Amino acid sequence: MTTFEIEKKRAEAKQLEERMGSPDFWNDPETAKQISRRQKELQAEVEEWDKVEARRQDVEVLLELAVEADDEETLQEAAQQLAALEREVERLELATLLNGEYDHADAILSIHAGAGGTEAQDWAEMLMRMYTRWAEDKGYKVEVLDVLPGEEAGIKSATLGIQGHRAYGYLKAERGVHRLVRISPFDAAGRRHTSFASVAVEPDVEDDGEIEIDPDDLKIETFRASGAGGQHVNKTESAVRITHLPTGIVVQCQSERSQHANRERAMRILRARLLQRKLEEKQKKMAELRGEQGEIAWGSQIRSYVFQPYTLVKDHRTNVETGNVQAVMDGEIDMFIEAYLRHKGKAKG
Repeated sequence: MTTFEIEKKRAEAKQLEERMGSPDFWNDPETAKQISRRQKELQAEVEEWDKVEARRQDVEVLLELAVEADDEETLQEAAQQLAALEREVERLELATLLNGEYDHADAILSIHAGAGGTEAQDWAEMLMRMYTRWAEDKGYKVEVLDVLPGEEAGIKSATLGIQGHRAYGYLKAERGVHRLVRISPFDAAGRRHTSFASVAVEPDVEDDGEIEIDPDDLKIETFRASGAGGQHVNKTESAVRITHLPTGIVVQCQSERSQHANRERAMRILRARLLQRKLEEKQKKMAELRGEQGEIAWGSQIRSYVFQPYTLVKDHRTNVETGNVQAVMDGEIDMFIEAYLRHKGKAKG
């Protein structure tokens, strides 16, 4: 109980809920948003704990019944339930490492194919499917904010909005370059190819005033959307590209039919990227003050996926690996995420 401080969180959630019921609560909109967000986060953690506690009580009752009845079958069922409960407790323990300011937030995840044409674009699409499957298995909502199809197959880039408690906290472990080695299905000679794709992750938070964007700092262009999307998309200049002049950050969106919707989505992505930039600058300054060495940028190779001549997925940061490539590509990446978060947690400690 002391590890999770659940009663303390329960009390704080109740206190904030009472504040939210005050008639003058929204007189200060910025403070109100922060309080609402905090209360929502705390409530989600309390409910998560309560579900595990209810499950613990069920397992306890099942064990008592099995012992009293001397029933081997019920005892086996109780053992299975207990193993599942242990995994849930481990997951709650892992969540205590997600204590960053935005770790509870939704995430914006972007995938960009590296050099290599169709082969790299196919790999980018495979990663998009992997993250979509992972998120859906978690019960998260996945929204395609933008996608740029490849000429022959795959995608040149994609941006996903992933909504769910701690989505950013978990997915920040996936930032970096992902490397694929396989016999290319696009090579008639059947040669082995190496492909790369980069993954970027930013916190997707409501506009609470922390990131100020001056309209004069923006260059906004419209153009006709390309690729899939139907004839209507291509007939009008519905796609939007926004350049943030002070930083040089460029975002674009063409997945919606209306220019207004694409502009809103592009601004959402821009805000997330500016926030991530701010977080990385803060992290860099803290590292300099502590005298730490090492690369803070996300652009280094973090994981290799080998399909041929053998099957292996290996994370180069933690050395965690598995030979079950298909399971990984179907979204089973928690082993890598958890190992990375524990590794970072130990480093902080």
